[in-house]
Amino acid sequence: MSILPDLLAADLDIVFCGTAPGAESAKQGAYYAGPGNAFWPTLFAVGLTPRVLRPQEYAELLQWKLGMTDLAKQVSGSDCMLQTGHFDRGRLEDVIARHRPRVVAFTGKRAAMEFTGRSVTYGLLPEAIGPTRLFVLPSPSGAARRYWKLDYWHELAQWRLHDLEQGRGKASEAGRVAPTPSSIATPVRARSSAG
Repeated sequence: MSILPDLLAADLDIVFCGTAPGAESAKQGAYYAGPGNAFWPTLFAVGLTPRVLRPQEYAELLQWKLGMTDLAKQVSGSDCMLQTGHFDRGRLEDVIARHRPRVVAFTGKRAAMEFTGRSVTYGLLPEAIGPTRLFVLPSPSGAARRYWKLDYWHELAQWRLHDLEQGRGKASEAGRVAPTPSSIATPVRARSSAG
């Protein structure tokens, strides 16, 4: 059983993906509920939500075409407690193929590295899964404050706005279908078949 349920729907603009719920999030049954977590104020600060939501209001994100998941669904705790075996890459690939978000935004490097199987930098990654792009954000966790930069969160919000204004390309939208295994970018597919 998942610690927190996914918050997903078809064709969302952004699905935020963490490593696993923290201890406080698991206790409260709400995403990014830990003390000092900057997730909710940041969504408001960069214009992704019209107000600062409380963690318990996370389901309201769907009205702004935002969703939530974690790479490790069966465990909770800080990143330093998580082992590679806790992460379910195949499940996230299935989620992406089924729901086709415009972008999956990893809320920290660890989740992105575990998913792609390589080192990553912040920002938009070259990999894609079908039409879905991958983006890496600095962790909003209070425990990761020394690495905090709001710039990349602004970049994601601007990318979303630009992507929506461009309509993601008429051909892209017209031909949008659930990706098949052969349409998954090589670095992700190679990693998942080996792991």
